[in-house]
Amino acid sequence: MRTEICHLADGEGKTASLAGWVANKRTGKGLVFLELRDGSGFCQCVVDENNVNPEVFEAAKKAGLATSLRLEGEVVKDDRQVGGYELQVQKVEVLQFVEDYPISNKAHGVDFLLEKRHLWLRSKRQWAVMRIRSRTKFAIHQFFQDRGFIQTDSPIFTGNACEGTTTLFATDFYGEEAFLSQSGQLYAEATAMALGKVYTFGPTFRAEKSKTRRHLSEFWMIEPEMAFYDLDMNMDLIEEFIRYIVTDIYTTHRAELEVLGRDLTLFENIGTTFPRITYDEAVEILHGKRDVNGENALETLEKDLEAVKQGIADRKKDIEEREAAIAAGGMKKGKVNFNRNKIDTLKNEVKDLEEKERNIPQWLESARTFQHGADLGGSDETIITRLFNTPVMVYKWPKDIKAFYMKRDEEDDNYVKGVDCLAPEGFGEIVGGAEREDSLELLEQRIKEHDLPMEAFEWYLDLRKYGSVPHAGFGLGFERMVMWLTNVPHIRETIPFPRYYGRLFP
Repeated sequence: MRTEICHLADGEGKTASLAGWVANKRTGKGLVFLELRDGSGFCQCVVDENNVNPEVFEAAKKAGLATSLRLEGEVVKDDRQVGGYELQVQKVEVLQFVEDYPISNKAHGVDFLLEKRHLWLRSKRQWAVMRIRSRTKFAIHQFFQDRGFIQTDSPIFTGNACEGTTTLFATDFYGEEAFLSQSGQLYAEATAMALGKVYTFGPTFRAEKSKTRRHLSEFWMIEPEMAFYDLDMNMDLIEEFIRYIVTDIYTTHRAELEVLGRDLTLFENIGTTFPRITYDEAVEILHGKRDVNGENALETLEKDLEAVKQGIADRKKDIEEREAAIAAGGMKKGKVNFNRNKIDTLKNEVKDLEEKERNIPQWLESARTFQHGADLGGSDETIITRLFNTPVMVYKWPKDIKAFYMKRDEEDDNYVKGVDCLAPEGFGEIVGGAEREDSLELLEQRIKEHDLPMEAFEWYLDLRKYGSVPHAGFGLGFERMVMWLTNVPHIRETIPFPRYYGRLFP
């Protein structure tokens, strides 16, 4: 009977049968060490030529990366190994030998790996990301279901623009122009008027010709809408929601976070109350006119630049020393391979740091010259969140840069009762929300101001004609949330098969 690797602890000291694929292999004198993966986890399997017949040992030696096989042996406790257990192999059955697997264990470029995305998903790093993605989705449903929310579904085909008309994917719907949904929010508002508290969770589409690390053309959104909620209640829910997700992943998927080398500071600080600042206060932080806990954003960023330059110098020196040691000769093959892989990793780190070295001066200039009334860009969000170790809420936004459906602030009509929740560590916006305009007259006026087709919103206006109430909601970009939780550098790693400008395959 096959045992999954995640359950090896139940069979300590007993014989177990594993089935999986070779994720890594190294050899020693009379020994073959196979790292097996089976989807549930990873396990070192030791093949000793003194404990198996010659055919079994030769099969283990021949097995390349991705070779599929069955192994049988004794489960032994070993805290040094991934998962804490290893298999002392007695039998080997090869299902398919693989000798030329295209993805080796050396460092590869992201573009190459995306071309092989169907295979890249097998790597330990992507295994950890996909498991965290799955658990995050489960936790989201659990959070809302436990609080009396009803999940509803919004259509993918729509005649409405929710976030503006410039990023719509147009399509033909039986001879009528339709669009792929940018958001489920408008439909969630309708169901909230029927069910009170609802949420949608589905794919959304934005036709943005962008290849940044934080953009996808097809992504998933979680969008709750709540009748009788105001902005403050909305922000309270956002904070409770994000804290719940982060805590759940920290509790259930610590092993995956360790695989990713995730700094756990975020998870340790998530119990702290999220700061709430107005848009005007955020601009003051960008201009260096407002300190946070005694720190100035511009001065902190200048220090970051110096640290980046030192990091580049240190890594280049390490590369030179390792290359010189290899060139000197006399190094064992295993150590040579280790150093070459380390050099590849260091070179990729240098590339990332050099990108920061180029970006930070631009961020500083952008912050110093930021014009009040403009929307916050990614670099602006990075600068603001640099001063916080928890998510921060930015609320009370200028009306001209926010959507038509946001309710105006009663104290100043130039602002809306919207909120963006910015994640720390440079990730920026993960949640956007607002109290919704509940006046029919004002909403009609806003649609005209935004030059939107009134006839397309007749059904939406009905929500204000028949029993309008104060209500609010927000949207969470699911992949951005996973990106933040895992700290991977590209949002493309957070979804099994990413779709963005220039990427339709595999």
